[in-house]
Amino acid sequence: MDLFKKILIANRGEIAVRVIRAVQDLNIRAVAIYSEADMHAMHVLMADEAYYLGGNDLAETYLNIPKIIDIAQKCRAQAIHPGYGFLSENPKFVEACDKAGIVFIGPNARAMKLMGNKIESREALKDAGIPMTAGITGDMTTLLKRAGEIPFPIMIKAAAGGGGKGMRIAHDDTNLAEVLESTSREAKNYFGDGTVFIEKYIEEPRHIEIQVLGDNHGNVIHLFERECSIQRRHQKIIEESPSPTLTPEVREKMGETAVRIAKEIGYNSAGTVEFLVDKDLHFFFLEMNTRVQVEHPVTELVTGIDIVKEQIFIAAGKPLDLEQDLLVQYGHAIECRIYAEDPVNNFLPSPGEMTYYLEPEGEDIRIDTGIMEATTIHSFYDPLICKLVVWGETREEARVKMTGALKHFIIHGISTNIAYLRQLMDHQAYISNNFSTKFCDEHSGEIIDVLKKEQAETPVHIPGFAYFLYDFSCRQTGNGAAGKNIWNHIGYWRGVMDLEGTVEDKPFRFTVEKAINGAYLLTINDKKHTAFVRICEEGYLEVILDEQQLEFFVSSDDEGNGYVTYLGHIFGVKRTDVLGKKEILGSFDAHGGKSDGRIVSPMPGRVIKINVRQGEEVKKGQTLLIVEAMKMENNIVAPVDGKVEKVNVKVGEMVNSSTSLVQISV
Repeated sequence: MDLFKKILIANRGEIAVRVIRAVQDLNIRAVAIYSEADMHAMHVLMADEAYYLGGNDLAETYLNIPKIIDIAQKCRAQAIHPGYGFLSENPKFVEACDKAGIVFIGPNARAMKLMGNKIESREALKDAGIPMTAGITGDMTTLLKRAGEIPFPIMIKAAAGGGGKGMRIAHDDTNLAEVLESTSREAKNYFGDGTVFIEKYIEEPRHIEIQVLGDNHGNVIHLFERECSIQRRHQKIIEESPSPTLTPEVREKMGETAVRIAKEIGYNSAGTVEFLVDKDLHFFFLEMNTRVQVEHPVTELVTGIDIVKEQIFIAAGKPLDLEQDLLVQYGHAIECRIYAEDPVNNFLPSPGEMTYYLEPEGEDIRIDTGIMEATTIHSFYDPLICKLVVWGETREEARVKMTGALKHFIIHGISTNIAYLRQLMDHQAYISNNFSTKFCDEHSGEIIDVLKKEQAETPVHIPGFAYFLYDFSCRQTGNGAAGKNIWNHIGYWRGVMDLEGTVEDKPFRFTVEKAINGAYLLTINDKKHTAFVRICEEGYLEVILDEQQLEFFVSSDDEGNGYVTYLGHIFGVKRTDVLGKKEILGSFDAHGGKSDGRIVSPMPGRVIKINVRQGEEVKKGQTLLIVEAMKMENNIVAPVDGKVEKVNVKVGEMVNSSTSLVQISV
């Protein structure tokens, strides 16, 4: 069998890097494409060739079929791998590849069309006896009229959806028309098809999926299951294999059903059949994702099979050489998705510039990432930064390993869900496998309260003096905040120094009486301490404080904001003797309101809908406009009753976190 000589990867980020590694392992040349924002991205640097798409607009870059096909033809790529997202489930892209004589590394267009539309897939499999929930299809008027035929709660879903997008739950008929509209709008934005349908929502379900592989010779196998029940807003955040929920009998039946579905539609690549499982372990067909999944690494770790390489073999015409009876799951794998989002602030997207990035290391730890160092996370892409995956001989061993890895995964400058995931992994409901897809809805408040409590119980002098000691100890090399402090350039020192700053906006003061060769005599709250700096290197500080060894990760930005990680928590630290750039006056409330009546966006993004006009009276909590950021709609609401004095933005306009959206007078 002859493999391809050159493959173009039509994607970005961690999945592009993942595919490039598989391609180059097979001694095939990898071709990358990139937008302006990704000019220096990891996938571009890794590839054997890279081609500029121009700009940052998705329609003109990673979703531009003619441009991608043209690049593939000019560089003489024989095949294109789409990764996941973007064009990976677009049958028009498959047809364009076929027309250009380029092999699409994925399923045939017919199977993709059939499974890509949830309405059509349900209809196609109904006669095959595949178990599924009750559903209603039709136009908006029909859906509104017939919604009562299925008892609430119901799920409104995008027919062409996937990846947790285009999904809403309606618990009653209140605002049902608005829910249908917003789901349809999101579906149109992300999938190019605003068609939605209604299906029965299963209370407290488990979300379990089966990985399948089918070739071009009629052979289909499955690689067992992944449990994906820990979700937030229908977006998976933790996946594991094997499922701790299934019995061997149910596992076998689900695998057989998934294979039957794949054979029914003539599936010929890697794909995933997703099921909902109720408390009695009855399973129902949910959808089929006709691509490699974000969570495919957990299957690879427990089966030893490289799914991306299998995709390439299949696309090259090779028959499957894997036999179902010989496949086994060995050990247990868990994946955590690391997102740029703020759990404390309702998981709002958190694009921005990192000041520090450090990955955990260790045996059986795998990180699928698209970055090598601190970088900028852009608002026009998905908030997924990377995937942290661990393997252990048992679920508990894997869980403990994941907790440790999360503790040593350090990202400063933007908010992430790392601390949230760490606390989740230690939650008794997760440990005992006593949860459903509603876990995050039920326990996020509790998890966040625990994180806040832990952080609040840390004495402010610990991260405070760590930041100062890092500043002093590393100032000769220009590291950290010291490199930006003019006093450290002109030189200063007194026998006794009183130093002031804030930790999480709490004032902090201590005195340095003596500093000799990394040893400091400190006075904190009228108590004497001895601190010895054992290690101080870029971003890392190890201190022996009164014979206790402490470890810190430290960074700072150009505004004079410092970040100190201690025991898995990030503390904001600031030296009040160092001036940063002028700060913007006013304080944000939870919905983006400012004390002077200006409503600003809580994150960079794009305005997709404006609900108010100048002169209109508004009520507290009323949605003024909607800002899309990182593939998520964010309602910007009025913080108070008032009158709209001015609307400062237009639909389609890109905004940042200091842009005044609306002015309200009380």
